[in-house]
Amino acid sequence: MTDHAVDAPSSNDRTWKPDLENADKNEQLQRPQLEEKVTGGSIAMGELKHNKLGWKRLAICLIVEAIALGSLSLPSAFATLGMVAGVLMTVGIGLIAIWTSYLVGQVKLKHPHVEHYADAVALMWGKFGYELTSVMFVLVLILLTGSHVLTGTIAWVRIVNDPTLCALIWGLVSALLLYLLALPPTFHEFAILGYIDFASILVAITTTMIATGIHAGFAPGGLATMTWSAWPPASITFTKAFLATTNIIFAYSFAMCQYSFMAEMHTPRDYVKSIWALGIIEIVVYTLTGAIIYAFVGSGVASPSILSAPMVVSRVTFGLALPVIFISGSINTTVVGKYIMGRVFSTSEIRYVNTRKGWAIWLALIAGLTIIAWAVAEAIPFFNALLGLISSLFISGFTFYLPALFWFYILKQGRWDATYKNIGLSIVNGLVFLFGIVVLVCGTYASVWDIMQSYKTGKVGSSFTCSAASYGV
Repeated sequence: MTDHAVDAPSSNDRTWKPDLENADKNEQLQRPQLEEKVTGGSIAMGELKHNKLGWKRLAICLIVEAIALGSLSLPSAFATLGMVAGVLMTVGIGLIAIWTSYLVGQVKLKHPHVEHYADAVALMWGKFGYELTSVMFVLVLILLTGSHVLTGTIAWVRIVNDPTLCALIWGLVSALLLYLLALPPTFHEFAILGYIDFASILVAITTTMIATGIHAGFAPGGLATMTWSAWPPASITFTKAFLATTNIIFAYSFAMCQYSFMAEMHTPRDYVKSIWALGIIEIVVYTLTGAIIYAFVGSGVASPSILSAPMVVSRVTFGLALPVIFISGSINTTVVGKYIMGRVFSTSEIRYVNTRKGWAIWLALIAGLTIIAWAVAEAIPFFNALLGLISSLFISGFTFYLPALFWFYILKQGRWDATYKNIGLSIVNGLVFLFGIVVLVCGTYASVWDIMQSYKTGKVGSSFTCSAASYGV
């Protein structure tokens, strides 16, 4: 690893985010002038409007991004890995995610004008790194929005419970809700929805726990007959074990949007409070969710585990989970929209969405992104498996090996062996980097295997289908 970051391209190159090299100096010079010229124009007003996020609301935004209905797939992962490995994986990977998120924030503090993940990668690899990361960033977030379209469809189909209705109707309803909820142009405003989102997932998880516990208690023989195990089943294969592990890994993928959120913080150094709050909440929620529901349901637990509850309870719980399905999905569209607005209108007040023209472009952009997400999700019959593949390829970098490289390229002071602290951190970040590469390689292999198996077993559905059965309901 080199001791210094690669020089970024000159600021007159309009094909990528400009002027990162002089960002630190520029911010120090411009901030006092900006505060004095609040009434001086739309750009100054826009800057202040997009600079109101505190650490508590940052934590809420990260929770919205990270904790969604996917957390109820963790009991299924525990069933594959066994209780002991499931708990250890959930706690261990959570601690790694907190560390890499800390590194991501340190880059922002050192280079204040880093507004999105691509800007940080550009500090290491210049224009190529910026463009490559931009594609990864936009692609993953649009696909994540698409996954919430499908999750919303499953929820509506289960709630309404009328198989005569075309399931595509619920896909369109889901896309419309995702569009409307993605419209707030600042994360300070969006965080208000985040409180509803967080309450929704906690209520949904708690209801599922209580319902499955009561159902198990009334089963013949009671809880003692539940088929959970401390260890993996004897029939487990590497690919199945790693697919289960990726469910846990990707539940901690909050670092991807961290720069986008931190760009609106009024006191960026407070981000450490946010990631500790998020990390502890995630570890507790994920561990309890995976362990308790797995113990109550046993090896046959469904994914999401709401489907393991009795029909009436399942319908009620999906209803309670609707806010988290759509709020957590819509924030992905908001992040992509803000990235595109900032890139295309980098020197215009349009990027701040505080003029009629800015609002018109913002409304059209969010609509376009949502339509793309809906169309891709409905058109690809193996969409969920594809999302797993894309996540293995890209989120492994956003969450693990890229933050480790940030330390070596951007944050490290002096040679790696200059001090005991440097040696220790070099070892830690080297191991995190290797872990990310393992996730990249093994997760990609397991996801490709999963797609092939889906075709072999006939589990791949049809594109734009009206059949509720194609959604696994």
